[in-house]
This record gives sequence, structure tokens and C-alpha cells, in this order.
Amino acid sequence: MHVVLVVDHAFVNGGQAKVALDAGLGLRLRGHRVTVFAAVGPPDPRLEAAGIRVVCLGQDDIGTTTNKLAFAAQAIWNRTAARRLSAELRGLDPRDTVVHVHAFAKALSPSIGRSLAASGLPLLYTMHEFFLVCPNGGFYEYQAARICHRTPMSAACLTTNCDARSYPRKLLRVVRHAALEHVAGMKELFADIVTISALQERVIAPHLPAATRFHRVDNPIAVTKPPPRSGPPGDFLFVGRISTEKGAPIFAEAARRAGVRPVFVGDGPARAELEARYPEAVMLGWRDEAGVQALMGRARALVFPSVWYEGQPLTVYEALACGAPVIVSDACAGREAVEDGETGYWFRSGDADALAAHLTRLKDDDLAARMGRAASERYWAAPLTLALHLDRIAAIYERVLRDAVGASARPGRTAAGHAVAATP
Repeated sequence: MHVVLVVDHAFVNGGQAKVALDAGLGLRLRGHRVTVFAAVGPPDPRLEAAGIRVVCLGQDDIGTTTNKLAFAAQAIWNRTAARRLSAELRGLDPRDTVVHVHAFAKALSPSIGRSLAASGLPLLYTMHEFFLVCPNGGFYEYQAARICHRTPMSAACLTTNCDARSYPRKLLRVVRHAALEHVAGMKELFADIVTISALQERVIAPHLPAATRFHRVDNPIAVTKPPPRSGPPGDFLFVGRISTEKGAPIFAEAARRAGVRPVFVGDGPARAELEARYPEAVMLGWRDEAGVQALMGRARALVFPSVWYEGQPLTVYEALACGAPVIVSDACAGREAVEDGETGYWFRSGDADALAAHLTRLKDDDLAARMGRAASERYWAAPLTLALHLDRIAAIYERVLRDAVGASARPGRTAAGHAVAATP
């Protein structure tokens, strides 16, 4: 089949792009034709080397633009992306082509919805975050540091400053979301949506058409099975963006209350404040993938205190695979990977005392080692490999294609099942 992957970035700049591009490379190795359509480059050199067609617009995202006003217009409605995507999809065979959208909110914009609908091709969308249903993409109030339960685009939503930076930026996102819903019609565009956790599906289902079909596909984890651990367990470890929504301040405070040393791998806006307030904290900065996994292999436990709806935090699975127990907030989907009391602990989100109690328990070397062995055994009994991910995705592609062919046989439908107006 021919798979067209639609992404904001043609290179790996985070988990979202990594999943999309690694899947594209894997599908190409399995003999499928793959096209990557992206706004921001430079393209990952592995794509061309694998024989993947890359259409990269060479545009900016919010982090690289030097013209904020011009980018604001692009973020709301990227005319260039819509035009180029329409040209790329025109003439493709709906009997063997699937267009799989992974990302649009950082550069491509909702404008691609018009192009997707006009193509008549079978479509699939992976919900890596929540931009399809929530203006700020996270169901999270950054200013108040709490999960948001408001209905997106309601009066309560519109009057709440939930953006990480400013209310004017929130209003920009509101305008973009209005374009998404009322001009591009993107919420109704995808009959099939891939989710990466049960929590994510529960959060988004009330905001999408009742007929939407959800497909659960875990993201792949790139970890080699390590040898059994030797020596006593090490430190409590935090890996990721050092920020409020990731729960970094909660970990630092809980560690102090438990009398343990917190180790942070990563960087972010809360780092300087935490270094000043908690001088006992060790700040290692970012490490490469091998370096992170080496630290996990020696850690007493990974602490994942995120206070927002994390869809499928890969760090949690990596730690389990490396033989580290995980202490995880009950607000995020990371809890779905942890058997409470066996491979780690859940704690009440935002509660430093509850987290401190679990840190205190895991000061016990024997308990930490036992939980670490259980974590490794459970993960490797059913590892989240790229091969398994590709099997599941390919099966969904085939179903989407079958459904599209069946829908095209009904009067008044396009090949992808979209309604068409009758000719007078």
C-alpha cells in the first residue's frame, strides 16, 4: 500500500515525530510505498536513504520563526501547506492509499483539513496530544497548574487564561481552533482515530462524533533488554522537561521530606528555581538515549510526577524495561503501565506527602530490587517493539482501506466514504 504520513517536522524533535518517522522507515522496510509530508526541516537523512519520498516545505515553527506576526497567520491557516498537500494527494489511488496524520498544530495548521477532505482518500489520525479537541492541546491550565475539565470552546474555556505564556496567545489558539472546527471540519473528518492509552480515549471521546472508531496502538519503545542488575539500587530519578506540569517541583519537595537525593535528567523553565530552592538536587542536564537508559538501569526508581493528562509517557516504559520500578502520578496514563505495589506505586497527583511516603518505602534496598525485577519481567513478557507497532498499524490501514472501498460502493459517497452532493 501507499502510506502518506503528515507531520509538522521532517526530523525527530520529540516523541511524536520519532514515532511517525520510525514507523515510516519500518513500513518502507516491509515493502510499502511511503511519503512524508512535513512543514519544518531539514528532513531526517534516513528517509531519503530508505527510498521514502519527502515533501518538506522548509517552513518555520514557533521555536524557529523570526517573524512572530507572520507565523501567527501560518499557525491559524497555512495556505502554502494546504495548496502543496492538495497537489501531493491529487490523483492518488484511494484503493491502496492511506493518509495518516500525526501532527498539524505546530506548523501545518488546520488548513490541511480542507485538502484531506477534498482528496477523497482514506484517513487516519493519531492522537499524540489533544489539539484536535482542545485549543491549548493539553486540557491543562498552565497558569493555575491543574487539569482543565471545561468544555473546549465554551464560554468558560474562552474566558480562562490557560496558556503557558499569555492570554493573547490563548486567544490565537482559540482562533485556530475555530478554524479547525468550523472551516476545516477536522473533528468530523477522521472516522478512525488511533489513541495511545485508555485514559486518552476517555478524555477525548465526549468531544468527538459518536460514530468515531478508536484504535489503541501503543507507541514503540527503543530499548535493548539489559543484563540482570548487580549492586545496590541507586538514586531516585526524574527524566524529562523540568517544568511545573511535569511535576518536577513536587518531586523535589517530596524528596526533601523523605530525606533522599533527587536526580534530574533534562532541562526546562523550572530548573533554575529548583536549583536555588533545593541545592541538594542533582541536575544532570539532557543525556542521549543510551545515557538515559544507563541511568535508569542503576536507578532506585523512576519518579514520574506529571500533573496533566500524559497520553503514553514513553519514559515510564523505558524505565520498566531497564529494571527500574516507577512511582507515577495517578493523573496520567503512565499509571496504566505500573502495577501498583508490584512494579512501582501510584500516588495522588500533586500530593508531595503521598509521593514522599513511597520514596521512603523504596529506601529499602530489598524492596527496590524486588520491584525492579518484577518491572523488568513484566515489561519483557510483552515488550512494545517497533515490529508489534507496525503489525497493529498495518492492520488498521487495511481495515480503513476495506471500509473505504465498501463505502464507495454506496450511492452518493466518495471512495473514502465522504458524502457528495447530487448533481442537478
